[in-house]
Amino acid sequence: MPRYDYLLFDADHTLFDFDAAELRALRTTLHAYGYPEGPEVERFYRSLNHLLWHRCDLGEIRREELVVERFAVLARVLGKKDDPSALNRFYLDRLAEGSELFPGAEELCRALAPHCTLAIVTNGVASAQRGRFSHSALASVIPWLFISEEVGSQKPEAEFFRRVLSAMDITDPSRAVVIGDNLYSDIQGGINAGLDTIWYHPQGGENTSGIRPTHTVASYEELLHYLLSP
Repeated sequence: MPRYDYLLFDADHTLFDFDAAELRALRTTLHAYGYPEGPEVERFYRSLNHLLWHRCDLGEIRREELVVERFAVLARVLGKKDDPSALNRFYLDRLAEGSELFPGAEELCRALAPHCTLAIVTNGVASAQRGRFSHSALASVIPWLFISEEVGSQKPEAEFFRRVLSAMDITDPSRAVVIGDNLYSDIQGGINAGLDTIWYHPQGGENTSGIRPTHTVASYEELLHYLLSP
């Protein structure tokens, strides 16, 4: 018998290689709009995007504002005057094509699927996330996809997970677990909703955040063994 019946997986940096998809979409966007290209611009955008998404997790900025603001700042810094909304739409269309998974992610999910019900729970932009999921090998393995933009609340809000549990008709929350790489949105979010949590942390290193997951794993092999152990 598996340790849990319902596995609520974060998408990006847990199963999906978001960095690869982001970099390709960004490079295509920069080239298409005639922007400077190269590592310096890429590092600036990624740092800015990370900061804005963290502010979104904290409730300081709405997702709809974030996705435009990142390109408004980028254009301003590079001395361009393009419409940031148009830049964002072009970028998201390219991002939706990025369905790369981390090595072993598909095998992990296929090994778990006969024993548990799998779901994706993500804060990403709906148009991009649905495109990436539908083009990935996981579309035939994971029957549930919950995106905060569609759910009406976002991680780490407890309401996001309550709506997920309700949609999946999970009546015993102790049989569900949240699995993700982000201590704040995934782990604290699961804790807020009274759910067990597994921190996927392949980089290693000490957790000094004060957020305490139920369990921590450093690899898919370790995760699979833990979930299927009696």
